[in-house]
Amino acid sequence: MSLAPELAVDAAIVLAGFLTASLSGAAGLGGGTILIAVFYALGMNAAEAVPLFAAVQMVSNSARSIAYVRHVHWPAAGWFLLAAVPATVLVAPYAAALDTRLIQLLLAGLILFSLLPRAAGRTLAQRPAFMLAGLLNGSIGLFVGATGLVVGRLFLRPEWRRETTIGTLALTQVLGHGLRVLAYGVVGFSVLAQWQRLLPLCLAVIAGTVLGKHINGRISEAAFTRLFKLILLLLSLELIIDALGGWSWL
Repeated sequence: MSLAPELAVDAAIVLAGFLTASLSGAAGLGGGTILIAVFYALGMNAAEAVPLFAAVQMVSNSARSIAYVRHVHWPAAGWFLLAAVPATVLVAPYAAALDTRLIQLLLAGLILFSLLPRAAGRTLAQRPAFMLAGLLNGSIGLFVGATGLVVGRLFLRPEWRRETTIGTLALTQVLGHGLRVLAYGVVGFSVLAQWQRLLPLCLAVIAGTVLGKHINGRISEAAFTRLFKLILLLLSLELIIDALGGWSWL
Protein backbone atom coordinates (compact mmCIF):
# COMPACT_ATOMS: atom_id res chain seq x y z
CA MET A 1 0.00 0.00 0.00
CA SER A 2 1.41 3.37 -1.00
CA LEU A 3 1.76 6.16 1.53
CA ALA A 4 -1.12 8.38 0.36
CA PRO A 5 -3.89 5.71 0.50
CA GLU A 6 -2.55 4.48 3.85
CA LEU A 7 -2.70 8.00 5.29
CA ALA A 8 -6.23 8.36 3.93
CA VAL A 9 -7.29 5.15 5.68
CA ASP A 10 -5.65 6.28 8.93
CA ALA A 11 -7.43 9.64 8.73
CA ALA A 12 -10.76 7.91 8.05
CA ILE A 13 -10.24 5.62 11.05
CA VAL A 14 -9.49 8.52 13.41
CA LEU A 15 -12.46 10.53 12.10
CA ALA A 16 -14.75 7.51 12.49
CA GLY A 17 -13.51 7.05 16.06
CA PHE A 18 -14.29 10.66 16.90
CA LEU A 19 -17.76 10.63 15.33
CA THR A 20 -18.85 7.28 16.78
CA ALA A 21 -17.62 8.26 20.25
CA SER A 22 -19.59 11.49 19.94
CA LEU A 23 -22.68 9.49 19.06
CA SER A 24 -22.21 7.15 22.01
CA GLY A 25 -21.49 10.01 24.40
CA ALA A 26 -24.57 11.92 23.32
CA ALA A 27 -27.15 9.17 23.14
CA GLY A 28 -25.63 6.21 24.97
CA LEU A 29 -25.89 4.17 21.79
CA GLY A 30 -23.51 1.56 20.43
CA GLY A 31 -21.09 3.68 18.48
CA GLY A 32 -18.54 0.88 18.81
CA THR A 33 -20.52 -1.31 16.44
CA ILE A 34 -20.47 1.44 13.84
CA LEU A 35 -16.71 1.88 14.35
CA ILE A 36 -15.81 -1.78 13.78
CA ALA A 37 -18.13 -1.86 10.77
CA VAL A 38 -16.24 1.13 9.35
CA PHE A 39 -12.94 -0.71 9.94
CA TYR A 40 -14.13 -3.66 7.87
CA ALA A 41 -15.73 -1.42 5.24
CA LEU A 42 -12.32 0.24 4.81
CA GLY A 43 -10.83 -3.15 3.96
CA MET A 44 -9.09 -4.01 7.22
CA ASN A 45 -8.79 -7.71 8.06
CA ALA A 46 -9.58 -9.20 11.47
CA ALA A 47 -5.93 -9.28 12.56
CA GLU A 48 -5.76 -5.50 12.04
CA ALA A 49 -9.28 -4.46 13.00
CA VAL A 50 -10.12 -6.47 16.11
CA PRO A 51 -7.03 -5.79 18.30
CA LEU A 52 -7.14 -2.08 17.44
CA PHE A 53 -10.86 -1.86 18.10
CA ALA A 54 -10.61 -3.89 21.32
CA ALA A 55 -7.85 -1.68 22.74
CA VAL A 56 -9.81 1.49 22.00
CA GLN A 57 -13.00 0.07 23.47
CA MET A 58 -11.13 -0.93 26.62
CA VAL A 59 -10.26 2.74 27.11
CA SER A 60 -13.83 3.83 26.46
CA ASN A 61 -15.54 1.23 28.64
CA SER A 62 -13.02 1.45 31.49
CA ALA A 63 -14.07 5.01 32.29
CA ARG A 64 -17.71 3.99 32.30
CA SER A 65 -17.14 0.92 34.48
CA ILE A 66 -15.15 2.96 37.01
CA ALA A 67 -17.89 5.58 37.17
CA TYR A 68 -20.50 2.89 37.92
CA VAL A 69 -18.32 0.48 39.91
CA ARG A 70 -20.58 0.73 43.00
CA HIS A 71 -23.47 -0.61 40.94
CA VAL A 72 -21.68 -3.53 39.27
CA HIS A 73 -23.27 -6.95 39.75
CA TRP A 74 -20.07 -8.90 40.38
CA PRO A 75 -21.51 -12.44 40.10
CA ALA A 76 -22.57 -11.55 36.55
CA ALA A 77 -18.97 -10.69 35.66
CA GLY A 78 -17.86 -14.01 37.14
CA TRP A 79 -20.31 -16.08 35.11
CA PHE A 80 -19.39 -14.05 32.04
CA LEU A 81 -15.68 -14.86 32.45
CA LEU A 82 -16.42 -18.52 33.15
CA ALA A 83 -17.63 -18.85 29.57
CA ALA A 84 -15.58 -16.12 27.88
CA VAL A 85 -12.13 -17.39 28.91
CA PRO A 86 -12.39 -20.97 27.58
CA ALA A 87 -14.21 -19.78 24.46
CA THR A 88 -11.42 -17.29 23.74
CA VAL A 89 -8.71 -19.90 24.31
CA LEU A 90 -10.39 -22.37 21.95
CA VAL A 91 -11.15 -19.88 19.18
CA ALA A 92 -7.97 -17.74 19.34
CA PRO A 93 -5.82 -20.00 17.08
CA TYR A 94 -8.33 -19.46 14.28
CA ALA A 95 -9.01 -15.77 14.92
CA ALA A 96 -7.05 -14.45 11.95
CA ALA A 97 -7.82 -17.35 9.60
CA LEU A 98 -11.45 -16.60 8.73
CA ASP A 99 -12.02 -14.91 5.37
CA THR A 100 -12.69 -11.19 5.79
CA ARG A 101 -15.73 -11.47 3.52
CA LEU A 102 -17.30 -14.03 5.84
CA ILE A 103 -16.61 -11.75 8.79
CA GLN A 104 -18.28 -8.87 6.96
CA LEU A 105 -21.38 -11.00 6.38
CA LEU A 106 -21.38 -12.19 10.00
CA LEU A 107 -21.10 -8.64 11.33
CA ALA A 108 -23.82 -7.44 8.95
CA GLY A 109 -26.07 -10.25 10.17
CA LEU A 110 -25.49 -9.33 13.82
CA ILE A 111 -26.22 -5.67 13.06
CA LEU A 112 -29.47 -6.52 11.28
CA PHE A 113 -30.45 -8.85 14.14
CA SER A 114 -29.84 -6.06 16.65
CA LEU A 115 -32.27 -3.84 14.73
CA LEU A 116 -35.14 -6.30 15.13
CA PRO A 117 -37.76 -5.40 17.76
CA ARG A 118 -37.27 -7.11 21.10
CA ALA A 119 -39.70 -9.96 21.52
CA ALA A 120 -41.97 -9.75 24.52
CA GLY A 121 -41.77 -12.66 26.91
CA ARG A 122 -39.75 -14.16 29.71
CA THR A 123 -36.19 -13.00 30.26
CA LEU A 124 -33.48 -15.65 30.24
CA ALA A 125 -32.37 -16.55 33.78
CA GLN A 126 -29.32 -14.69 35.04
CA ARG A 127 -26.70 -17.44 35.07
CA PRO A 128 -27.34 -18.81 31.55
CA ALA A 129 -27.77 -15.26 30.22
CA PHE A 130 -24.38 -14.11 31.51
CA MET A 131 -22.64 -17.30 30.38
CA LEU A 132 -24.20 -16.92 26.93
CA ALA A 133 -22.88 -13.35 26.85
CA GLY A 134 -19.40 -14.64 27.69
CA LEU A 135 -19.63 -17.38 25.08
CA LEU A 136 -20.60 -14.89 22.36
CA ASN A 137 -17.83 -12.49 23.39
CA GLY A 138 -15.20 -15.21 23.40
CA SER A 139 -16.21 -16.80 20.11
CA ILE A 140 -17.98 -14.53 17.62
CA GLY A 141 -16.41 -11.50 19.28
CA LEU A 142 -12.92 -12.62 18.22
CA PHE A 143 -13.96 -12.26 14.59
CA VAL A 144 -16.38 -9.33 14.49
CA GLY A 145 -14.90 -7.37 17.41
CA ALA A 146 -18.19 -5.89 18.62
CA THR A 147 -21.03 -7.88 20.15
CA GLY A 148 -22.44 -5.22 22.46
CA LEU A 149 -25.67 -4.61 20.58
CA VAL A 150 -26.56 -8.30 20.83
CA VAL A 151 -25.00 -9.15 24.20
CA GLY A 152 -26.38 -5.98 25.76
CA ARG A 153 -29.88 -7.43 25.60
CA LEU A 154 -28.81 -10.16 28.02
CA PHE A 155 -27.99 -7.51 30.65
CA LEU A 156 -31.37 -5.79 30.47
CA ARG A 157 -32.69 -7.34 33.66
CA PRO A 158 -36.13 -6.28 34.92
CA GLU A 159 -34.88 -6.71 38.49
CA TRP A 160 -31.88 -4.40 37.94
CA ARG A 161 -31.66 -0.65 38.12
CA ARG A 162 -30.38 1.19 35.05
CA GLU A 163 -27.07 1.94 36.81
CA THR A 164 -26.51 -1.76 37.45
CA THR A 165 -27.02 -2.59 33.80
CA ILE A 166 -24.67 0.19 32.64
CA GLY A 167 -21.90 -0.66 35.11
CA THR A 168 -22.06 -4.43 34.69
CA LEU A 169 -22.23 -4.30 30.90
CA ALA A 170 -19.31 -1.85 30.77
CA LEU A 171 -17.17 -4.08 33.01
CA THR A 172 -17.90 -7.22 30.99
CA GLN A 173 -17.07 -5.31 27.80
CA VAL A 174 -13.71 -4.30 29.30
CA LEU A 175 -13.04 -7.93 30.19
CA GLY A 176 -14.14 -9.19 26.78
CA HIS A 177 -12.05 -6.67 24.87
CA GLY A 178 -9.08 -7.36 27.14
CA LEU A 179 -9.30 -11.06 26.32
CA ARG A 180 -9.36 -10.22 22.62
CA VAL A 181 -6.25 -8.03 22.89
CA LEU A 182 -4.44 -10.83 24.72
CA ALA A 183 -5.65 -13.53 22.32
CA TYR A 184 -4.48 -11.70 19.22
CA GLY A 185 -1.19 -10.85 20.91
CA VAL A 186 -0.56 -14.51 21.74
CA VAL A 187 -1.14 -15.61 18.14
CA GLY A 188 1.21 -12.93 16.81
CA PHE A 189 -0.94 -9.85 16.19
CA SER A 190 -0.08 -7.41 18.97
CA VAL A 191 -2.00 -4.15 18.95
CA LEU A 192 1.26 -2.37 19.79
CA ALA A 193 2.35 -2.99 16.21
CA GLN A 194 -0.33 -0.46 15.26
CA TRP A 195 0.62 2.18 17.81
CA GLN A 196 0.65 4.89 15.11
CA ARG A 197 -3.08 4.29 14.67
CA LEU A 198 -3.86 3.41 18.28
CA LEU A 199 -2.65 6.62 19.91
CA PRO A 200 -4.54 9.14 17.72
CA LEU A 201 -7.59 6.89 17.71
CA CYS A 202 -7.70 6.79 21.53
CA LEU A 203 -7.36 10.58 21.65
CA ALA A 204 -10.13 10.93 19.06
CA VAL A 205 -12.44 8.65 21.06
CA ILE A 206 -11.80 10.61 24.27
CA ALA A 207 -12.46 13.92 22.48
CA GLY A 208 -15.58 12.51 20.86
CA THR A 209 -16.91 11.29 24.20
CA VAL A 210 -16.41 14.75 25.71
CA LEU A 211 -18.23 16.37 22.78
CA GLY A 212 -21.03 13.82 22.96
CA LYS A 213 -21.64 14.49 26.64
CA HIS A 214 -21.64 18.23 25.92
CA ILE A 215 -24.41 17.94 23.33
CA ASN A 216 -26.33 15.32 25.27
CA GLY A 217 -29.92 16.44 25.70
CA ARG A 218 -29.77 19.07 22.97
CA ILE A 219 -31.05 16.63 20.38
CA SER A 220 -33.97 14.35 21.14
CA GLU A 221 -33.28 10.72 21.98
CA ALA A 222 -35.79 9.65 19.33
CA ALA A 223 -33.89 11.55 16.63
CA PHE A 224 -30.59 10.01 17.72
CA THR A 225 -32.13 6.54 17.72
CA ARG A 226 -33.45 6.95 14.19
CA LEU A 227 -30.08 8.27 12.98
CA PHE A 228 -28.23 5.45 14.72
CA LYS A 229 -30.44 2.75 13.20
CA LEU A 230 -30.16 4.32 9.75
CA ILE A 231 -26.35 4.37 9.97
CA LEU A 232 -26.28 0.75 11.11
CA LEU A 233 -28.61 -0.29 8.29
CA LEU A 234 -26.51 1.48 5.65
CA LEU A 235 -23.27 0.05 7.04
CA SER A 236 -24.68 -3.48 7.11
CA LEU A 237 -25.73 -3.13 3.47
CA GLU A 238 -22.27 -1.79 2.59
CA LEU A 239 -20.64 -4.77 4.34
CA ILE A 240 -22.89 -7.21 2.47
CA ILE A 241 -22.19 -5.56 -0.89
CA ASP A 242 -18.43 -5.53 -0.23
CA ALA A 243 -18.43 -9.16 0.87
CA LEU A 244 -20.51 -10.48 -2.01
CA GLY A 245 -18.60 -8.36 -4.50
CA GLY A 246 -15.39 -10.05 -3.40
CA TRP A 247 -16.43 -13.44 -4.76
CA SER A 248 -15.69 -13.89 -8.43
CA TRP A 249 -18.67 -16.17 -8.99
CA LEU A 250 -21.15 -13.35 -8.22
